[in-house]
Amino acid sequence: MFKERIKNYINEKRTAHFSLYKRGGGVLIGVSLVAAALQLLLVKNYIIDGGIVGISILLAHITDYKVGFYIFLLNTPFLLLGLFYLGKRFLLISLCALLFLSLELYMLEPFPALTKNPILVILLGGICLGMGVGMIIRFGGSLDGTEILAIMLSQRTPFSIGQYVLFFNFFIFFSSIFVFGLLEAVYSLATFCIACKTIDLSLKNIRL
Repeated sequence: MFKERIKNYINEKRTAHFSLYKRGGGVLIGVSLVAAALQLLLVKNYIIDGGIVGISILLAHITDYKVGFYIFLLNTPFLLLGLFYLGKRFLLISLCALLFLSLELYMLEPFPALTKNPILVILLGGICLGMGVGMIIRFGGSLDGTEILAIMLSQRTPFSIGQYVLFFNFFIFFSSIFVFGLLEAVYSLATFCIACKTIDLSLKNIRL
């Protein structure tokens, strides 16, 4: 599940053939897809994603701060750590992506959810989210600090990157039961699986 995206994180040559304008445009489109998936489908239906985004949705629900604020705040320390492993380009692209995402989430917040149908929310939300995250990774950035942490931990322990990511997300989805309820947690897990599959499919044929 995480093989293709981790390969793109650790290979700094993965975006060398992209121009600055193409890379910026690709990241902006990816951010827009993520923002639309979160604000127009998932958040207002009490469905979360995994990683930092999921934690941010939970925290925003139980506090007075916005989702975009938590996504930027919680990701920043992990991205600074990732600077030493993944390079300056990765850090700059990721920080720009997070800034744009926070802004777009704020702009889309007043709009209602596109649908309340759980099947449509899971499918459309998962696909849209996965496509957006996949584009951001493809053009050299990231929105999820937990995967960066998993890369670093896996280099010092016998556990794999995938095992760490699954552990982090199990804790996040389990916690969502107490915030939103069991059914919403199940919906969130289904959305996460669809998003992960979409990410991996979108990165499968990338020239490395």
